Amino acid sequence: MIELPILDLHGKKIDVLKIDESTLGGEIRHALLKQAYVTTHTNQRQGSARTKGRGSVNGSTRKLYNQKGTGNSRVGASRIPGRKGGGVAFEKTRDRDAFRTQMTRKMRRLANRNALLAKLVDGEVKCFSDLAFKQPQTKAFAAVLKTIGIDRSCLVALDGGNENARLSARNIDNVTVTRIEQLNAFDLLNHRFMVVDKASLQAFIDGSALKGTKESA
Repeated sequence: MIELPILDLHGKKIDVLKIDESTLGGEIRHALLKQAYVTTHTNQRQGSARTKGRGSVNGSTRKLYNQKGTGNSRVGASRIPGRKGGGVAFEKTRDRDAFRTQMTRKMRRLANRNALLAKLVDGEVKCFSDLAFKQPQTKAFAAVLKTIGIDRSCLVALDGGNENARLSARNIDNVTVTRIEQLNAFDLLNHRFMVVDKASLQAFIDGSALKGTKESA
């Protein structure tokens, strides 16, 4: 059982949230986390790089000079890959999608939960009783992060309705804001710390945060 301290906005411990490791995969599965990270990173590649083949380059298709009798090497049109300004032998096309890979929904959900477990084990999750702000104020949110000693990259996971906190955190350097139902292994592993409020964390763990999303289907 993991005991996660619950903090107030001044950084003081006011409660403890007990989390059963079995709800997050039981143990850290390094191979699964790597697969999820690599899959997400690979799928971000657009595959839009393209070059022109000999058929796409402007120029005549006429043979430059006679096959024999000139004393030169045998040569064809000016657009062949071997000549300056010619096309590329194996051109890249616009519809290239060879990089994309997939994971099953069950594997993705387990990887997301397991990444959270890894963060909890390493003590890199900072959970607040509430992250409510009366109005958007970047300075106030930055002060909260400074109070709890966050000086590295940070992922802030919020409920979709907490607009003031989202607006307060989005302009801080090295801080990424995401909705709790969109929390994934790639973002968790790509940031040193995670900041979340108690209600959102419990909703993610018990699965209620995913209701109505594609992942819950």
